[in-house]
Amino acid sequence: MINQGVITIMANHEHSPLNPSTTSEAGWPRRSVLKAGAVAVGVGLLGRYANVRAAGISASDYQGLDAWAMSQAIRSGELSAEDLMASALARYNEANPKVNAVNMLHEGYARTLLAQRRAAGTENRGALAGVPLLLKDLNTSLQGTITSNGCRMFKDSPPASRTSVLISRYEQAGAVPFGKTTCPEFGLTTTTESLAWGQTRNPWNLAMSAGGSSGGAASAVAAGIVPVAHATDGGGSIRIPASYCGLVGLKPSRYRTPSGPLHFEGWFGASVANVVSRTVRDTALFLDVGQGHEAGSAYWCPPLVRPYVDELQREPGKLRVAVVRQSLTGAPLEPAIAAILEQTIKQLLALGHEIDELELRVDPRQLFGAHGMVIGTAVRTLIHDREQVLGRAATAQDLEQITLVNLERSKDTSGEDLYRARQSFESIGATMEHHFERYDVILSPVTGSLTPKLGLLSLDQPWDSYAHNAMGSAGFTVLANVSGQPAISLPLGQSDDGLPVGMMFTARLGGEDVLLRLSSQLEQVHPWVARRATF
Repeated sequence: MINQGVITIMANHEHSPLNPSTTSEAGWPRRSVLKAGAVAVGVGLLGRYANVRAAGISASDYQGLDAWAMSQAIRSGELSAEDLMASALARYNEANPKVNAVNMLHEGYARTLLAQRRAAGTENRGALAGVPLLLKDLNTSLQGTITSNGCRMFKDSPPASRTSVLISRYEQAGAVPFGKTTCPEFGLTTTTESLAWGQTRNPWNLAMSAGGSSGGAASAVAAGIVPVAHATDGGGSIRIPASYCGLVGLKPSRYRTPSGPLHFEGWFGASVANVVSRTVRDTALFLDVGQGHEAGSAYWCPPLVRPYVDELQREPGKLRVAVVRQSLTGAPLEPAIAAILEQTIKQLLALGHEIDELELRVDPRQLFGAHGMVIGTAVRTLIHDREQVLGRAATAQDLEQITLVNLERSKDTSGEDLYRARQSFESIGATMEHHFERYDVILSPVTGSLTPKLGLLSLDQPWDSYAHNAMGSAGFTVLANVSGQPAISLPLGQSDDGLPVGMMFTARLGGEDVLLRLSSQLEQVHPWVARRATF
């Protein structure tokens, strides 16, 4: 049976879990993209705040800036990092009770970090200077804070003794972590709902899912709490929430971004980390900061030809685009998604790209079987380690129904089984790389189904109903996790009821440059940044 687990694989002296019960129902000209100071239509940045710095920044102006514009204003002295943090906290206080995107607030950590930088005279330095940042509460550590992994069993785990390499790189570039975002238990589904933290709501419609497993990250960005949020993707967990919430979501190539220091790969490299953002340039900016080999890792990714932000100034050229219409789960496309796919094809043709049809020659049983086996074993190991610390076995009071099923199914996995799963990863990756001898990118939907209502994909339900409902959510995304190629979701359409719909582009291993050039082109001809959720 196909395993539908769509998966992703955190010195504050405080950790403040929030009460889930508080929840309730422009593109830029290519040659000047790096000089643009604001993202909201009609908002100019440079010189705007020179006479109002003491008064901070208005809520509307804060939400109109992307991370690039924020850091530019900090480095020029037109805004302070304290201004931005105050605005982020104000928007958090306003929006989070409605969307439940942030489950832990680490304001003390952020204040201490800002004070240290101010004392050292470094508060205006770095590509991410002063940018407020939220971290996903899954397998990512921030020194002195707890990582719950969306699970009741881990909510009282000890604070981390060190910070993950990727987050350290963001901090060294000037970013200011101040909290964590929600995720489902162990990232095992394409919605963000858990018995540990409650339901995370989509800012575009509070009755709908924000996607998963980086749904808290996507909801926080779509709600305007932060311009960018850290996210991870082990089966679609960046791209699916980005699609549901109208954001840019790039899953990097295997090993492009670090997973250490405690381990150097997530799920045989299927799980990788990056961000969700409103703009392509923010995605490029954070990838430039975060990417690269980490000391001790045995794994490498092809080096950069040039910084990713520089790729945004380059034309993509005439690309050979293969269109994949059929989900590997066999689930049909909902009409609205099929229509947006056709619109995207017409747009690509108008831009001069070549279009061809492609039927992927990948055995879904091999793909989902290997993916599910690796994830099941990884989650089982994580739970077993926690059991050793607690001195007791996990119970139904610790874990959700679907997690318990996955735990039971993984118990007989042998070393030979895992070895064969790794071989499947490699053979599927080779098959996909052969496609890129002929094509530059592959276009497909992100999901076969529209944004679901809350509860439909919850882990707190029987397996049969969950598996049936999940068939349309991850049939396109898991492949890139197993094969290792980079893939990006772009907000290129909306359903009839106004919910965002993303389209996905996949490139060869190490081909983030191609994806970013194409994404920048599409962002210019199909601007999405001015479209905002209202709630």
